[in-house]
Amino acid sequence: MDCQRVVEILETLDDASIPVWLDGGWGVDALLGEQTRDHADLDIILNATHVPKLQAALLAIGFQVKPGGTAANFILADEHEREVDVHAIELDQRGYGFFQVADGRRWPFPPAAFAGKGWVGERQVRCLSADAQVHCHAQGYEPTEDDLRDMERLQERFGVVLPISLCRQQSAR
Repeated sequence: MDCQRVVEILETLDDASIPVWLDGGWGVDALLGEQTRDHADLDIILNATHVPKLQAALLAIGFQVKPGGTAANFILADEHEREVDVHAIELDQRGYGFFQVADGRRWPFPPAAFAGKGWVGERQVRCLSADAQVHCHAQGYEPTEDDLRDMERLQERFGVVLPISLCRQQSAR
């Protein structure tokens, strides 16, 4: 998904008064202030109460819900196979966000996780903080080469500490 399409989607959501935070590859690139690689999709996090409005807004510009998701995590795709990977969270009065994991557990995000600011092209965006990005990437799946490079960039720019699962291992000499 290219920068222009990301901005179009974000403008559509802004017009519908739906605040979102970027996550995943575009979230990392937003924090870095530049596009560092191609992205297959746009990962977003939003308050679960906004899901119906989000679906209506994206359906109006040609997206359809792909089968197989959950209420907390689903994908919308358009005819050009561009995808928006939606992660719906419940926000409490203190600003904590809770993501319902497929196995029934609730994954907490502290308020600081939502303090990230970045840029997609000329547009300022909300995104997960660098620390939250690292935490998300260290959970539940084997990191890809892109993931490892993204985490290294966050470490270099922001000094975040990477868990061993996100560190390339040097061979012993």
